[in-house]
Amino acid sequence: MSPRWNPNPHVRSGRHVVHSLHVHLVFVTKHRREAMTDAMLTRCEQIMREVCTDFEAELKQFNGGDDHVHLLVHYPPKVQLSKLVNSLKGVSARLLRKEYDHHVRQYLWQGRFWSGSYFAGSCGGAPLTVVKQYIENQKHPVG
Repeated sequence: MSPRWNPNPHVRSGRHVVHSLHVHLVFVTKHRREAMTDAMLTRCEQIMREVCTDFEAELKQFNGGDDHVHLLVHYPPKVQLSKLVNSLKGVSARLLRKEYDHHVRQYLWQGRFWSGSYFAGSCGGAPLTVVKQYIENQKHPVG
């Protein structure tokens, strides 16, 4: 790397790429049923950390309530976000249903744990207005 390069823990590099991709994900339980307990949230975080590790991603932050969870994930560009989400939801649903079956059955039925939809928002880095201004101010080559 160039001597001007200052290592930044939020910027990763690969063979042909330097990247800093963060996504804020929100998953809600089916029909927003209040099925999650404190123990389930703790276990859900463990499961989702393991899934992220399998994708060479990092779960930076996790929290939630009785009907939803929030995740902040730092992931590499080779990861398809939809596949990461599918694994996060699928693995966590399967294991939470298995480990907390008696509790979950009181709130959720028909084999569904998470709602089919989710929120994904890109985050980190400079605000869009700053990026737009930076690009706008690039100098065109002369001639």
